[in-house]
Amino acid sequence: MRNIFQQLIIERFKANFKKKHSQTNEKQLLKEVKLFEVRISHFLSDSFFIVIGIISAGFGLKGFLLPNSFIDGGAMGISLLISETTKFSLSILIIVVNFPFIILGYSQIGKQFALKSILAIVGLALIVHFIPYPLVTSDKLLIAVFGGFFLGAGIGMAIRGGAVIDGTEVLAIYLSKKTGLTIGDIILLFNILIFSFGAYILSIEIALYAMLTYMAAAKTVDFVIEGVEEYTGITIISSESEQIRLMITESLGRGVTIYAGKGGFGKKGNALTEIDIIYTVITRLEIAKLKTEIDKIDSSAFIIMNSIKDTKGGMIKRRPLK
Repeated sequence: MRNIFQQLIIERFKANFKKKHSQTNEKQLLKEVKLFEVRISHFLSDSFFIVIGIISAGFGLKGFLLPNSFIDGGAMGISLLISETTKFSLSILIIVVNFPFIILGYSQIGKQFALKSILAIVGLALIVHFIPYPLVTSDKLLIAVFGGFFLGAGIGMAIRGGAVIDGTEVLAIYLSKKTGLTIGDIILLFNILIFSFGAYILSIEIALYAMLTYMAAAKTVDFVIEGVEEYTGITIISSESEQIRLMITESLGRGVTIYAGKGGFGKKGNALTEIDIIYTVITRLEIAKLKTEIDKIDSSAFIIMNSIKDTKGGMIKRRPLK
């Protein structure tokens, strides 16, 4: 059941569409309304995940890590380390440190991803600066575990909304295409450098607790996004397979493989329906966008997602669209 706000927007759209296209047939109107409804639905869903994500990450930072001079891994760890050593505003550092990663994300993933990420990072910076979260505990083990948990939950929620509040993964995706290293290897090496600097500048004890914080955050991210690894294999079964294939290859710039299949649900003696089955591989940061585009074409499409540790070759890298 649609909420009242969403229903009002859709009704307003119908009225405006009829006014501007009085000669358009009812079929075209229904198609346009469906596309608009999908956009609104996904916009509200993505916005919800991102807002919950930045609130959770803000709680992890200000309720646990910041008051106790703890750090984390990734771009957030860099921001915390600089803030702790220079006393510079963490809110500004969150934006400054993540900005290069978002620019990279714009070229590697897309404009919509970059825009969502900018809004999410700015939102997190504002929450950290203005909202007075209470200090929850001073126990170091609880700080490391639960600070990492809430920070990881925030990062995971933002990813489910199609954005990031920590740009390390964007850099890892980019470098994995340029080197022989996996995304996991790059993130690990990146964090080893951060923890080494933390041990040298702060203390070995803080660095060890930072590793615990990072592990708690990383496991929580995987849990929040349902265990999705760096790459995800997508199998799509739909009667509109040709339109979906064109959307993936032309709009997303991804390669696809087509399997000839048959629908298995049928009585004895009846001919089974032949259907093309689409298989593609994308990064987990693109899952939200792909779901939105598929819903625009066929909201009843059957989608299967499988975790993939890493890939080599093919068209994982976006090809330039003419």
